[in-house]
Formats: sequence, C-alpha cells, structure tokens
Amino acid sequence: MNNPIRKIYDWTLSLAKKKSSAAWLAVLSFAEASFFPIPPDILLIPLCLGALRKALYFATICSVASVLGGLAGYGIGHFAWDGIQVYFYEYVPGFTEEKFARIAEWYGEWGWPLVFLAGFSPIPYKIFTIASGVLGMALLPFTLASAVSRSARFFLVALLIAKFGEPMKEKIDLHFNKLAFLFGLLLVGGFLVLKLLIKH
Repeated sequence: MNNPIRKIYDWTLSLAKKKSSAAWLAVLSFAEASFFPIPPDILLIPLCLGALRKALYFATICSVASVLGGLAGYGIGHFAWDGIQVYFYEYVPGFTEEKFARIAEWYGEWGWPLVFLAGFSPIPYKIFTIASGVLGMALLPFTLASAVSRSARFFLVALLIAKFGEPMKEKIDLHFNKLAFLFGLLLVGGFLVLKLLIKH
C-alpha cells in the first residue's frame, strides 16, 4: 500500500525543478503553518544548493510566508475552530484531540515559548498556531515568537546548504530534526531561567 504522506513528500520535492518553484515555496510555507503536512524545508533545501544569494532569497520567502500562514492558523483557531475542528482531527496529520488537550494545559504555564519551540523545531508548528488562536494568546508575542523562530530555522538551513552544498544536505536530512529540537529546547530553557531569575 502506498503511503499518502510519502506521495506528498515526493511531489513537494519535485517542485524544485519548476520555474515557479519560488511561488510554490511561498504557498507551501504558508499552508504548512496551518494544515499542510510536509515542512517547507523539503523544497527549500534543493533550491538553496550552492547559491548563497538565492539561499537568502528563498529563506526570506519561506520565513515571511510561514509567519503569514501562522497568522492564518491563529485566525482559524480564534474564529472558526468550533465548526471545523472535526475535519482537522480526521484529515490533518499531527492533529488529535489528545494532543490538542495536552497543549491547552501547557499554554497556561508556558505561553509564547511553546510557539517559539514549535516554530524552530520539528514539532508540528500548525498545531500551535491554531491552539494560540483557540486559547486567545496575545497576538503580538505570538507573532514575534513565530517570526524569530521561523526565520532562525529557515535561514540556518539555507546558509548551511549554500555554504557546504550536497554533503551538508545529506547531514541535514539525517540529523537536522534532532539538532533543531535540542537547540530549541536550550533556547527556551534559557528564557525560562531568565524569567525565574527576574522573579526572584
């Protein structure tokens, strides 16, 4: 039996060969922030190979479109969640009622650091953009956390690929998710320690 996610992955990768690849990168980056299952890195990486100027251009497209998509996800959560949540639980990979309930519990204590961690790491960003809208997170910290984390992720990938080429592509394919998750945890941990120090 063919894996439908694998088919979407292969289709996404094939877009790198199209003349309209930059436009597709914007569309996928926007969509991934609210419902699309494949991260835009899959298309960003082959587009950045060996060209620093293009890498910065593509990373910018990715970052801006993803933040706008995150705001769209926030709007879905804030204005339409009651009517459409059943479709997300059924059709969007990564969405389950159990995960969403757990995230709702975490938000009371963690807030924007969760958005930051999801924006930088392999945690599904879309769950947190929609949850932020559902739970009424303040829009400014949500937007700032999204902008910084998404830009940091995509520019890091683009610069590494442009600088080191195909060997780095292979290493990112193997290890990026683990490294990004660890780096995101360290950053959020630093913010929390600072928060505790300020309290005391």
